[in-house]
Amino acid sequence: MIRGVKFVSIPVTDQERALAFYTERLGFRLVTDQPFSDEQRWIELGIPGAETRVVLFRFGEEQKPGQSNVSFWTDDVEGTVKELKGRGVEFVMEPTRFHWGTSAAFKDLDGNRFLISTK
Repeated sequence: MIRGVKFVSIPVTDQERALAFYTERLGFRLVTDQPFSDEQRWIELGIPGAETRVVLFRFGEEQKPGQSNVSFWTDDVEGTVKELKGRGVEFVMEPTRFHWGTSAAFKDLDGNRFLISTK
C-alpha cells in the first residue's frame, strides 16, 4: 500500500545555486549531498515539519524547468509570502482567496513555479 510521497524532483541548471536558494530563501534543510554521477550530485532537502523530501537535479536537453506540479502548504499564506519576499523570493501570483482557500505562487531561480496554499 502506498503510504506517502518520498520525494519530488525539481529540475535546476546549477545545483549549487539552487541549493543556496532552497536552503537560504525557502528555509529547507540539507539532508544529503553526495556524488550521483560525473555530472550530477544527489542533493536531497527536507522541509521542516514534513516527511516529503525535495531533490534538486540538473536537467538535460530534453527536460526544461517551468510550471511544476508541486504545491506547498502553510497555515498562513499571507505571512509566508511576506517572509519569503523578505528573503528575495519572487512571487508571480500574490495571495488570492478562492472558495477552497488561499493560494499564492512563486518561482525559483530556474523559472520553476510553485504554489503555496492553505491545507
